[in-house]
Amino acid sequence: MKYYVTALGMAFAITLPHAALPQTITPPAVPPGLEVTDGSQPFLVGHGVGTQNYVCAPTDKLGHVDWTLFTPEATLFSDDNLQLTTHFSSPNPGEGGVVVRVSWQDSRDTSAVWGRAVAQATVDPSAIDWLKIQRAGSRVGPTGGNTLAVATFLQRVNTEGGLAPSEGCDATPDVGKKAFIPYAADYIFYKKN
Repeated sequence: MKYYVTALGMAFAITLPHAALPQTITPPAVPPGLEVTDGSQPFLVGHGVGTQNYVCAPTDKLGHVDWTLFTPEATLFSDDNLQLTTHFSSPNPGEGGVVVRVSWQDSRDTSAVWGRAVAQATVDPSAIDWLKIQRAGSRVGPTGGNTLAVATFLQRVNTEGGLAPSEGCDATPDVGKKAFIPYAADYIFYKKN
């Protein structure tokens, strides 16, 4: 009888979904100015892989041109390689939908957050800057999911690659050329307790 009770208990333990254990996240060491100091705590870490996308565009009325970032495109993964979010640029409904901001959308509940960089630091000259990003808008998912809607700040850290090309955008005939530069970075999401 004891064997059957144990077997039955094990069967339930195997078939019942496990509740997610809270993740303990230690804020990363960052250069001065990139710290989150408003009392928000980290709640999610995503490891991003994708591209920083540039377009050759005029920079002034004198005919100068340079590479300009027009959007990132990345997927953020958990430590277990599960997709967490997508990262791109899109109109921010918090600003009337007319301002395009960097954005993240949760892969499970489709909640989203839009952000604006408020501080940056060059940590590795061969990679894009580390950033402190403040929420500029958010949205809950259609079924009420709010995973990302509660974010107050993000940090982009541990960057690799992603810098604009050093050539190919030198004169007016180059205007409109695009370059998709691979990059990787960690993103830490913060929220108020």
